[in-house]
Amino acid sequence: MRSDLLFAGAVGQAVIRGDFPIWAYIALFFALAAASYLLGSVNFAIVISSLKYHDDIRNHGSGNAGATNMKRTFGNKAAALTFAGDFLKAVLAVLGTRLLIGFDAACLSGLACALGHAFPCWYGFKGGKCVAVTSAIVLCVEPITFAIALVIFIIIVAFTKYVSLGSIISALMIPLVMYNILNGIYGLGHGTWGIFCIFLTCVLVVALHKENIKRLREGKENKIGSKKSE
Repeated sequence: MRSDLLFAGAVGQAVIRGDFPIWAYIALFFALAAASYLLGSVNFAIVISSLKYHDDIRNHGSGNAGATNMKRTFGNKAAALTFAGDFLKAVLAVLGTRLLIGFDAACLSGLACALGHAFPCWYGFKGGKCVAVTSAIVLCVEPITFAIALVIFIIIVAFTKYVSLGSIISALMIPLVMYNILNGIYGLGHGTWGIFCIFLTCVLVVALHKENIKRLREGKENKIGSKKSE
């Protein structure tokens, strides 16, 4: 099969064959990105802390609306539900776009979902750090890269006990690993725009960890088991 068809979803393949109007394709492309942002804005840490605990997770610990802060504030069950919800919303956004349009559009929807998670329109544009969301995005668009990033994350956390350090280094590695894998399999230039969206998503993850980076440099970052801040 042609590599451009391998990177295209059902609608994308129809456009390549000339069976679907390009204007409708472009409209669908951006509509799915907008929908992904709105879906990403459904932050499960905020939803669960509000509905179950009648509180706002952003008032506790690091103030971050994510699974790690939920674990330190409300326990393992709350953290697991938060991670699952945030992970699955990204799967829905990215996999749906991948099946309909293709790789590049799926990566754009992933970026939009991550922006929604970090800056949710439903909750005053103050959300989480996108670790679960980014994991789901990478799993849906390039599973081999996800597996490598997961191994890197586990090794770093196992040796250092710093979840934030594992998240940061894994995010930095993802675009480079994905670029080499895709270009090694399909040839130079395939998936370039999609990889650029993944790069921007990973830059966002690192930027959202700026306070963690500061604490790591100062030796004040909390390790696994700490009750203080994320």
